[in-house]
Amino acid sequence: MGGGAEPRPGTVARPGPTLRLARLVTELTAPAVLVSVLMLIIGWHSARGGAHGLAWGLLATVFVSGIPFAYILGGVRRGRFTDHHVGLREQRRVPLLFGLCSVAAGLALLAALGAPRPMLALAAAGVVGLVVAVTVSHWWKMSIHSAVAAGTVVVLVLTFGARLLVTAPLMALVGWSRVRLGDHTTTQVVAGGLVGGLVTGVVFAALR
Repeated sequence: MGGGAEPRPGTVARPGPTLRLARLVTELTAPAVLVSVLMLIIGWHSARGGAHGLAWGLLATVFVSGIPFAYILGGVRRGRFTDHHVGLREQRRVPLLFGLCSVAAGLALLAALGAPRPMLALAAAGVVGLVVAVTVSHWWKMSIHSAVAAGTVVVLVLTFGARLLVTAPLMALVGWSRVRLGDHTTTQVVAGGLVGGLVTGVVFAALR
């Protein structure tokens, strides 16, 4: 596990079975994946299990993860970004700002269409979280993977109760994968988890 210094660009983790596992975990728990799944779950729950709620979740997913991720993939193809996780801190500001605008637009549309309060609260938490991420990324590479993982656990617990604390190991698994791949230090992972959990918890709890 690393210290507090930022990993150097181009650092390659030692190969092995754990490295392959870390890559798999990182892809399966990428922010776009977790946010999409969470939006669908909260949308479904908001409508008491109805298809109407899933429709809200799908609409929110388009703005919260679909459009921002498509922008990043386009940037990778054009050579603007190194990879779809935007591993270099210097490249993160623009896609984060683009994501912030997309989520804000989605929040406005959801509000105008009368989406359930939990959906609006979750989107609002995304806006605040991205503002924090943009600010911090200007000078430090905090783990957004860990921030989103922690926020996901917090929302699930607030929505479904303490029994969803069984999802808490997700935070440790995500953090381990980011450190194992050499993309973050332990400090960056822990900071991301704390910030993501706190921001999401405060905003979502206050607005839902």
